[in-house]
Amino acid sequence: MNNLNEVIAAFPIETAQNGSLVESSPYGNGHINDTFLLRCKTPEKAEKKFILQRMNHDIFKNPPQLMENVVHVTQHLRKTILSQGGDPDRETLNVLKTRDGADWYQDSSQNYWRVFPFIARSVCLEKAESEKDFYDSAVAFGNFQRQLADFPVEILHETIPNFHNTSSRFQDFQMAVAEGDKTRAALAQAEIAFALDRKQETSVLTNLLADGTLPLRVTHNDTKLNNILFDADTHKALCIIDLDTVMPGLSLYDFGDSIRFGANTGAEDETDLTKVRLDLKLFEAFTKGYLEGCAGSLTAKEIELLPMGAKLMTYECGIRFLADFLTGDHYFKIHREQHNLDRARTQFQLVADMEAKWAELTAIVKKYENPA
Repeated sequence: MNNLNEVIAAFPIETAQNGSLVESSPYGNGHINDTFLLRCKTPEKAEKKFILQRMNHDIFKNPPQLMENVVHVTQHLRKTILSQGGDPDRETLNVLKTRDGADWYQDSSQNYWRVFPFIARSVCLEKAESEKDFYDSAVAFGNFQRQLADFPVEILHETIPNFHNTSSRFQDFQMAVAEGDKTRAALAQAEIAFALDRKQETSVLTNLLADGTLPLRVTHNDTKLNNILFDADTHKALCIIDLDTVMPGLSLYDFGDSIRFGANTGAEDETDLTKVRLDLKLFEAFTKGYLEGCAGSLTAKEIELLPMGAKLMTYECGIRFLADFLTGDHYFKIHREQHNLDRARTQFQLVADMEAKWAELTAIVKKYENPA
């Protein structure tokens, strides 16, 4: 990054308190933003660290609006955590302002940058090492929902319009079927039929939102395990990170995407579909933890529809993979021929297994609908 020195100079990284910058290096394995770890040393040899990120304005078309969301949400979380006797410097991200008092910096190449103080003694897990890890992640995401239950959601921007609007995603899929590659479509006839057979369910949640049955909430929209920092000493879930997709939505989106990603016994692109099923123990662990974390902040209807959230988020992901396959693999990166078709098949196999286990899913939700 040619402009890195310019960007670093725009933020109060080198100060009397922080000392001198001794290293800047690429950090993490994110696929969207460019991330760097900045290390400073004070004269007393103490170390201060910061996370510097270049926001991807090809995906997030309006970085200033994105940062407005992040600042609103983190400031609210900070106040809530303080009122609960927590440590807001470790339990939420905190935006470091530029030397000019802005929340982000635009460099001479028109790239957008931001800085967060590094949360020390924290670790990130790429996958659950135990059922307890998945439970702890559920408590964390449920707690995130509870802490933001009184946030004025109407002030948030949609950073990606219709991101989890399944009926809108279905329309995009139909267009891909009509206008996409016919040779590819011939390879995916079973998957296309599977998706079309479930058309009526695509608008279930959006219709209930529109008529006021389901409340609009602050949603994270990328509730994977690796978007939680765990305390390195206690191994407890500490802080929710990657807030770029925080926007108005349904609590069912966050619950559902966690199940889709974390309770699948197979890989997201598994080619042997016999390995793909919904792990009921993991579904139960997450349901228990999520409802405990939400602590009564969800409505009865939201709780009742948790299985539908899991099914529709999995289905939605499947039709997005399939649409991308039909139109030439322009959105999701692929590493082999028919990679996106394999991904779609995996999601649809998981949907089918959810349908086969529907009675068990509803019984589990019923079991934990009134957490102690």
